[in-house]
Amino acid sequence: MRKNRVVDGKNTRGGIKRFTISMQRKLVVLLAIVLLAFIGLGVRLFLVNRDNGQAYSMQVLSQQAYANQIIPFKRGKIIDCNGTVLADSQLVYNVIVDSKAILEKDIYMEPTLDALEKLGVNRSRIREYITNHASSQYYIALKNLSYQDRKDYLEEVEKGIEAEKKANVPAAQRVYSNIKGIWFESGYSRIYPHNELACDVLGFSGTGNIGTGGLEEYYNDTLNGTIGRRYGYLDDALNIEETMIEAKDGNNLILTLDANIQSIVQKYLQKHNDEYRSLEHEGLGSNNVGCIVMDVNSGEILAMAGTPFFDLNHPSDLAALWGMPKLDANDAPTDAYLTYKDILLMSEEDKPRYLNALWRNFCISDYYEPGSTAKPFTVAMGLDTGTVKPDDMYFCGGYLMIDGFKIKCHNVDGDGWFTVGQAVEWSCNVCLMQMAEKIGKEFFTKFQNVYNFGLKTGIDLADEARTDQFVSDSTMTDSMLATNSFGQNFDCTMIQLASGFCSLINGGNYYEPHVVKKITSPSGVTLKTIEPRVLKKTVSESTSELIREYTIQVVEGHNGTGFSARPAGYRIGGKTGTAETLPRDNGEYVVSFIGYAPAEDPQICCYVVVDRPNVDGQDDPTFATEIVRNILTEVLPYMGIYMSEPVTDAEREELEEWGLEVTYTGDEPSDKWDLGEPYQ
Repeated sequence: MRKNRVVDGKNTRGGIKRFTISMQRKLVVLLAIVLLAFIGLGVRLFLVNRDNGQAYSMQVLSQQAYANQIIPFKRGKIIDCNGTVLADSQLVYNVIVDSKAILEKDIYMEPTLDALEKLGVNRSRIREYITNHASSQYYIALKNLSYQDRKDYLEEVEKGIEAEKKANVPAAQRVYSNIKGIWFESGYSRIYPHNELACDVLGFSGTGNIGTGGLEEYYNDTLNGTIGRRYGYLDDALNIEETMIEAKDGNNLILTLDANIQSIVQKYLQKHNDEYRSLEHEGLGSNNVGCIVMDVNSGEILAMAGTPFFDLNHPSDLAALWGMPKLDANDAPTDAYLTYKDILLMSEEDKPRYLNALWRNFCISDYYEPGSTAKPFTVAMGLDTGTVKPDDMYFCGGYLMIDGFKIKCHNVDGDGWFTVGQAVEWSCNVCLMQMAEKIGKEFFTKFQNVYNFGLKTGIDLADEARTDQFVSDSTMTDSMLATNSFGQNFDCTMIQLASGFCSLINGGNYYEPHVVKKITSPSGVTLKTIEPRVLKKTVSESTSELIREYTIQVVEGHNGTGFSARPAGYRIGGKTGTAETLPRDNGEYVVSFIGYAPAEDPQICCYVVVDRPNVDGQDDPTFATEIVRNILTEVLPYMGIYMSEPVTDAEREELEEWGLEVTYTGDEPSDKWDLGEPYQ
């Protein structure tokens, strides 16, 4: 057997060279170097992952369109008391462009541009963007594409691809198959099916689901839901996994508002604007016309509107500004009015100022001197404090001299002796000043707050004004007491006066006014019910009964100032108001009428304020009473409140012209008169 030999210190076998100790050492050194390199690389990877791992992971995830996608929620609906949807959200899509995918091959560009152009994207602009942003993978080329338009597009592309495959069209000549880098991101767009209806009450919601004005702003958090998210992540094997958190839709608002009553109100406010448009000056029929229809016994708002109206689907349309008063540097209205030329030349700085003026809710955000509609409050103060008795008599000589001021009545020659009720019927300033003197400053200032003048009512709408300019009894002068008694030298909002007046005629219960009746979940489950809430007692039942008696005489009395407010076939009560604006003797007035029906058992209150009608003689309350009459003529039968009074032939003819048929339903005096159904 052949054995190994050692020759010159080298281990050989059959002449084959073996590893020497020197070679083994070199190999160990090499392995050590490689091992150290791997250790260094591992340390580096650890440091990179520790310091920048999330950034690199996000970079990987960003290559996938779905890797970190927000799932939008659907904003809650706003629904009237009968189930009519006033605000909703519809599914829409953003068109997203991936420049990198489009530029992978030259044959992709033109077919993709053709497709984008069909979707409504400007061809030249998107070409420029793709060319200048070659690495971009997310660009919103178009917003709010409708569901139907997206569906039509996808169906067309799918059919086109199939046709090209069947026809064996060469790859370079294909059209639909070469559309690349277009995808759709879903979202919701706010819509208002009835456009201008209840625009002041609803407000609107735009980008980012942020409400502006009205219910949209006040209940923003309630209407908004919670966004969901679809995102990817890297697992231990560096594979991209997908996880999704569902979005939660917003809750719905069920209103006290009745869309039918609201539409009647807006119809007659618009009729006033159209009838008196550009008579004395170019502009609207009045600077503002506001109306509140309210449930006397619950504080529920059935309708609320103020002119001019605006389209909730296009709230920034400047055309709606035509005829509005121009604004001074403090955003106060001036005696000049916007023309179409003014609107076309309006600066970018001025546009938000005027749009905010357009969006203001006149019924809750603007204040004015109420005029004689404040007189029932003064009388109620006197009756409740015992300083005024129902059988007291007052003499009107035409004016009183107080603190050196000659404070006049509407008839400066005087009208003689009046009872308390006659003073209200004739709307006598002098009698009311004498009553206020008896009441005294302490009681007078106290009761102004009892009626909630100067305080917010708490109505659930954004931007309610607080008119807290009232003075204390210690600082009130005799002349201030006198003028306050008939609604001058203090301001109020429409909602303040309407809420207080309802308490005067409903037995003294001051209800918190509110617009929302219920809040429901997206599936319709009731989450919260807003019950009528009595905040305080303003007057006694006996005083309330007397106020009803006096205000009925305003409409029915021989010298009543509100006779033109009575709708045919009904007995109503109410009070007119005429207030001269500042500066005095400028010939500009705010006229109003607040009424209720039926007279025997008040159910609804209708309050109309006309701010500086566009005529020469503005101090005529019939501008307001005629609107109230028209509204009540339609609203009362709609609400099932039937006629109790005979209708004259002239009234019958007028009602028939409106499409309303009068039918007598019985022979007994207690039977009711009925109106045929005006609504289908």
